[in-house]
Amino acid sequence: MKRADHRGQTDITTDQREEIIRLLRQGEDLSPEWARVLFPPEKREYELLYHGKEREEDIIADTLAVPLQKARCFGRSTSSDAWQNKLIFGDNLQAMKSLLQAKRSGELCNADGTPGVRLVYIDPPFATKQEFRGAQDEKAYQDKLVGAEFLEFIRKRLIFIRELLADDGVIFVHTDWKKNHYIRAILDEVFGEARFRNEIIWWYYNKMQGNVNRFPSNHETIYLYSRGNTFTFNTEYAEREGGVQRLLKRKWDSKTKRLVNARDAKGALIYIDTDERRIDDVWRLSMLQPADRTENQFYPTQKPETLLAMVIESASKPGDLVMDCFAGSGTTIAVAEKLDRRWIGIDCGKLSIYTIQKRMLSLRANIGNDGPKLAAKPFTLYNAGLYDFSQLKQLGWDAWRFFALQLFQCRDQPHKIGGMALDGYLKGSSVLVFRQTEPAVRIDEETIRSMHEALGSRIGGRMFIIAPALAFDFQQDYLVVNGVRYYALRIPYSIIHELHQREFTALKQPSDEMAVNDTVEAVGFDFIRVPELSYETGSNRLKGGGQKQGYIRIKKFRSEAVVRDTARKTGNRETLSMVLLDYDYAASDMFQFDAVVYAETLENAGWEIRVPAEAIGDRMMAIFIDIYGNEAREVIPATKFGLTKKGEPRRIGAPTTRREKLLT
Repeated sequence: MKRADHRGQTDITTDQREEIIRLLRQGEDLSPEWARVLFPPEKREYELLYHGKEREEDIIADTLAVPLQKARCFGRSTSSDAWQNKLIFGDNLQAMKSLLQAKRSGELCNADGTPGVRLVYIDPPFATKQEFRGAQDEKAYQDKLVGAEFLEFIRKRLIFIRELLADDGVIFVHTDWKKNHYIRAILDEVFGEARFRNEIIWWYYNKMQGNVNRFPSNHETIYLYSRGNTFTFNTEYAEREGGVQRLLKRKWDSKTKRLVNARDAKGALIYIDTDERRIDDVWRLSMLQPADRTENQFYPTQKPETLLAMVIESASKPGDLVMDCFAGSGTTIAVAEKLDRRWIGIDCGKLSIYTIQKRMLSLRANIGNDGPKLAAKPFTLYNAGLYDFSQLKQLGWDAWRFFALQLFQCRDQPHKIGGMALDGYLKGSSVLVFRQTEPAVRIDEETIRSMHEALGSRIGGRMFIIAPALAFDFQQDYLVVNGVRYYALRIPYSIIHELHQREFTALKQPSDEMAVNDTVEAVGFDFIRVPELSYETGSNRLKGGGQKQGYIRIKKFRSEAVVRDTARKTGNRETLSMVLLDYDYAASDMFQFDAVVYAETLENAGWEIRVPAEAIGDRMMAIFIDIYGNEAREVIPATKFGLTKKGEPRRIGAPTTRREKLLT
């Protein structure tokens, strides 16, 4: 940590000055770290300094905003309310850049019309390299981001969260005892020390570390910060039994200024004494246990709904917008739905997205996920950074133009030069968006020369043309006409490094359970490409007899992405991440997975998946996911396994699946 002077400026030392002069004389570029020396940030008494730290202005400006492409809508809205809840698959930094643009355009609002998100809860990776355990005590995952890289990873996201919050919004940041001191220092820097409101201790009394050579830990920390001086805060009350808190829904009676507990059998109000019942900053709540079948999704580090209920009810009201950009198992989203809040969930893991989808389609009304069934309000699944190119072809001109400009981070500013209509700017140079309406309409060298005749020297030293890759009849990155470079920005090929000066990395999906919550910063974009898949199915009994099982034997699985993982082999099956299974799928059903099998497990089992025969319904759906998030979907009839439904003919109109039988 380097202390600044009273003006918030750091002094440039003699050695630093001489080094800058030396670099400039030799014609070398100055590294980004010099920006903080030459152009200090806003005045602060102190701040954390570490390698790779960027200026806030650069983070906001340089982050690539990726369009949110609708992948699927769940439920139909019958309300006049234009808002629809959002579940986003993609890198949360890029997704939040797009959401920030939506806020600025008035599309991201609470029910009362206030722009921005009212409440954010995040439970990011703790970067501790701590090994977490899964449901069967197997290894679940290890955090990978450590040191300065982790600090900057968190700080970038906190900066965008701050910008997304409403003026009276708040953020809850969940962390552990190993990194909480760093997280609080960054929160003080991003939000301001005066905006710190609470340090909440979550005491999970039903789980404690075992034999450790220190005092065992049985708590985690949640920091509460507000964006501004005013914020929503609802005093919460709880009943205690044996020192354990259970949140109670209380409200004040405006006539008597007393706290309402409930009504008696005749409908008369019952009041309670508020002494020692107000919730303090130590929350005594149990962790989820394997026995909590109604709520437990068996997702590593899943938090209980009671915890999120206290968070959401304390700092928001019905109709407010709640966001979790490390959505994980979807606890924040499920509780927000039950408490009648609007919500946005973001995660870069396909397992998370399918877990949340399944969870939202099987909600129960009560916190803890019991009680009557609750139909979730309509919500939309979006892709951010991984797109279905076939859907792009169906976009109208306005949507296509918006996508193209956002994809290459261009400024949307229509203008004309020499009578030619242009669409925007990239690094100060004009941009033209081209849409190929017919295969015969192409861009060749003659097209470029015709453009140049109209534009002439008024276009400057370069111009960018965005078009589908196959629309270009030349292979060069650019053509030069009278000294002007006309760059071809091809969709869907990789963005030319000269334009962005950074490597792109793909959203990586885990190939074993240890890596479920690994977080990789994915900058750039890719297009969905269905992997090449072949497999065999059948049924048999394991050696020694026992239960009959159906099997899926993967013979071939190959995939590729625009953004390639050069460190990984590209032969057969190496790009497989996981397989999700819905044992009893029907065409009218939504996919609701029953099991996930990781590639590491499959490789050890000879690339074979085995399922008890009695669990297989009329149809099974298997979704084979590669490390880039691409999917190959297969609906496999029971007959492909050599199985029938108990060998009995089915009556016309009889239920055809186990789910339908349960519903009837």
